[in-house]
Amino acid sequence: MAQRGFVGQASLPQDEMSLREARPYPSNRLDPILTTDMNIKQKNIEQNLRQVEARIAAAALRSGRDPAEITLVAVTKTHPPAAVVAAYRAGARHFGENRVEEGGEKIPIVRTALEDKELKGSDAQPPVWHMIGHIQSRKAQAVVADFDVVHSVDRLKIARRLSHFVSLRADNRPLPILLECNVSGEASKFGFDMAGWEQNASRRTAFFSAVDEISHLPGLSLEGLMTMAPQTDDPETVRPVFASLRALQEALRERFPALPWSHLSMGMTDDFEVAIEEGATIVRIGRAIFGPRGK
Repeated sequence: MAQRGFVGQASLPQDEMSLREARPYPSNRLDPILTTDMNIKQKNIEQNLRQVEARIAAAALRSGRDPAEITLVAVTKTHPPAAVVAAYRAGARHFGENRVEEGGEKIPIVRTALEDKELKGSDAQPPVWHMIGHIQSRKAQAVVADFDVVHSVDRLKIARRLSHFVSLRADNRPLPILLECNVSGEASKFGFDMAGWEQNASRRTAFFSAVDEISHLPGLSLEGLMTMAPQTDDPETVRPVFASLRALQEALRERFPALPWSHLSMGMTDDFEVAIEEGATIVRIGRAIFGPRGK
């Protein structure tokens, strides 16, 4: 299945020294990192990736959708750079990190490794890095420096901080963002509190007010919504969560017709097929591709 480019994604500037480029990783430390069990990783990850792609395609076709509409984000949390390189070589192009610091360490290592071979003198698409975890305000600058897409804008304050740091960039690249919404009502989940939004007019009004402000912040390209469903052994039990986010997307399209609302980021290893049936355009999958997380 082809990896679809993210709407609003811009290639990295070639004529400036970004914060990414200011953190080169010593080349003498790359070899042991990228050669450890590389043959085994490559084979297993490639097989897993093909299986996930087949399941994505089947779920899309069941719901009358084109599989090319779905962007697969391979979630690399706790997995080493070697695993990312193996997934890239197997065809993955979108990668997700939950932790700002881990991404900041991993991204330059992967970039250096790929520039030596895969990206050297070619037109190959470089990895697109998605920030999918909670963002503390003090880490907003690092997010803008390292990531291409942010799924986890969960409050006005963090949107304002991201906008500020995007405005300091030398180029005019907008930062594509999604608004994280907690539609399940789980206390452990981050996101705009949108549980029961269909019946709660005051909650809708407050959220629409926040959306209006965020949509006017300079440097940010508001492109959709994200949610995390409760963990469950039966993915059918979380179908209403995904359906609720899709309905919220439709309400936003009606309220803010000038905005694209192109994306729904929902669905992980245990429930992504149901999420696709309910309209997901981005699925975030880690364990099914890379195996259990490391420590």
